Order: sequence, then structure tokens, then C-alpha cells
Amino acid sequence: MRSVIAGLALAFIILYLWPSVAERVSTHRSTVAVTPSAPVSYADAVDRAAPSVVSIYTKTVELQPVSPRLQKILGSPYIARSRADMGSGVLVSEDGYILTNNHVISQVQNISVGLWDGRFAAAQVVGSDPETDLAVLKIDLDGLPAAPLATDAKVRVGDVVLAIGNAFGLSHTVTMGIVSATGRNDLRSVLYEDFIQTDAAINAGNSGGALINYRGEVIGINTRNLGQAQGAQNIGFAIPIKMARDVMQQIIDYGSVRRGWLGALFSDLPLSLQTDGSAMRRGIQVRDVTSGGPAWTAGIRAGDVLLSIDGGEVDDARALLLAIAQRKPGTRVALKVRRSTGVFETYATLIQQPPLR
Repeated sequence: MRSVIAGLALAFIILYLWPSVAERVSTHRSTVAVTPSAPVSYADAVDRAAPSVVSIYTKTVELQPVSPRLQKILGSPYIARSRADMGSGVLVSEDGYILTNNHVISQVQNISVGLWDGRFAAAQVVGSDPETDLAVLKIDLDGLPAAPLATDAKVRVGDVVLAIGNAFGLSHTVTMGIVSATGRNDLRSVLYEDFIQTDAAINAGNSGGALINYRGEVIGINTRNLGQAQGAQNIGFAIPIKMARDVMQQIIDYGSVRRGWLGALFSDLPLSLQTDGSAMRRGIQVRDVTSGGPAWTAGIRAGDVLLSIDGGEVDDARALLLAIAQRKPGTRVALKVRRSTGVFETYATLIQQPPLR
């Protein structure tokens, strides 16, 4: 008790003789209390991006088999039925190019696009890339707002993001969340995966819409979620805008995507324990090599372990598949390989990826 009383008395004397101390403490507390850690509204970001997000409506005529009794009445074993579906897209240029998902427009006969300002237009398919689930559409209208695409590819876990799209037919629905993970490549939904994972709600109809940052820049094209059927909640995925933009430009320039191909199949090695107790893998297993292909010509054979490409270590087969595909045909790559006889270095010149179907 005597110590407490002595301490209070000392504090009173200090504040009485040097009042500036109290002012500094008060000012510091005030500054900390009123400094905002995040925007109180993302309306400006939405205003910047939403006009470039479009609603996509498709119609498909399907022939469905009928019962033998109805077949006698109709005179045909099939009956034509119309199926309507929907999705979203992002206007990426003022002359009407639209990025969307391949699964939104695949095998449909009619595509209509609804704009922010209430206009509608018929859309033509410029091209598609099932391997990344991307497609490019074109509409012919004046005064089209191009989306602000993020030029800085850096996306961090924890960044605030907003998803904009035609959720359940409710055009320009905006949902908010954060980036939950980056570089997701193990969903096995398409061949080339490098997804941004987010907990911003991505519902039916959001496919092909925009994932934006707090500045209103498009950082990804929303593509899918895991869905409640799998017991998932708030687990959605978007294709990074850099990948989407590269695919789009090749579709516009060439009508298809030109990818490098090494002519080998790979699989992950088992994890091994290090001296510090951590688990890691070094290299990936060469499972198969196409005779006469770039890898075969470079001297690589099944059973080898690929350690690096162009000086960068590899430990993920699907990540390597994407890295090779993103290089242009004709690119010469340096490879470091381990075999039972030792480690050697070689070079391979990538060729155009052959049709996968």
C-alpha cells in the first residue's frame, strides 16, 4: 500500500511540474485511436470496376430421347428442348472484347450480354481455352467501359477482395472477402491451374466475373467454388488476371493458345525428412518420355529426377507443367537431372504443345 501511494504521489508531482508529458501521452492515445486501419467503404472500388462487368445469358437446344409411346406420336426418337443458363464476363477493351469462363459458353447456340447501363447485345465467340477454362467473346457496341486490370501481379493472403457478377441472375451482385490462398494447383478441375482462393461468395452465375482489389482493379476471373455438396463454405477460386490476359491475347492474335511442350510426364516424389525434422522434396520424377520429343532429344529418360529448370529448383509436377506451358514454343531451357549414375545438365528446345484431345 505504501508503494502504491508513493507511486501515485510521484506521478502527480511529475505531471504537475512537467505538464507537457501529459499532453504527449494524450496526443499519442488520440492518434492511435482515430487512425483507420482499412477503408470504411469500398464503394469507390465498385464504382470503378462494376460498369465493365457484364451478365451473360445463354440458350442451348438439346435433343432428348423420348419414350417409345411418345416416339410413335411424334414420329421421332427425340424431342428438342431449350435450356437457358447464365454467367458473367469482364469487358477488357473499349472495342468489345470480353473475358469469361469456357464452361459458361461451351456448346451453346445463343449468347446474349447484358451491360451495366441496361443495353443488351448478341456476342460472338472469338475463341476458348478449355485447359484454363477461359474464353473470349466480342460484342459490337459504342461507349464500352474497359475494366482496369491490375498490372501488379502481387496478391497476398489476407488482401481484401470483392467479387462482382451475375449471381443467380442478380446482375452486378457484389460480395466481399479476403484472399485465402494463392497458387492453388491441385483441384484437378482444368489442366493448367494457378488459382487465387477467396472466401468472397462466388455463387452460380458468378463464373467469368471479376475479382477486384480495394482499388477497383481486376486481379482475377472468378471461375468456381467447391460447393455445399462437398461440405465447403466460402471456398471459391479465381484465375489470376495475368494468366487470363495472356490467354486472351493469344486467342485474339492466333485463335488459340500456343504453349511450350517438353514431351515428358512427371509425378511428385514422396516427402523426405530433413536433419532439422522438416519435410521437403527435391526434384520431380520423370514418369514417361515421348520418343523423339524435346526431352528425349535432351537425353532425359523415364526414371530420371528433374532437379531444376533454368536454374530454378522444382518440387511440384503441376507447377512445372504450368511453367513449361507458359514458355513459348522455340524456347531453349536448361535442365538439371539426377540419374543413378549421377547428376548432369542438359538443354531442351520446347515445341508447340500438340492437341490434347
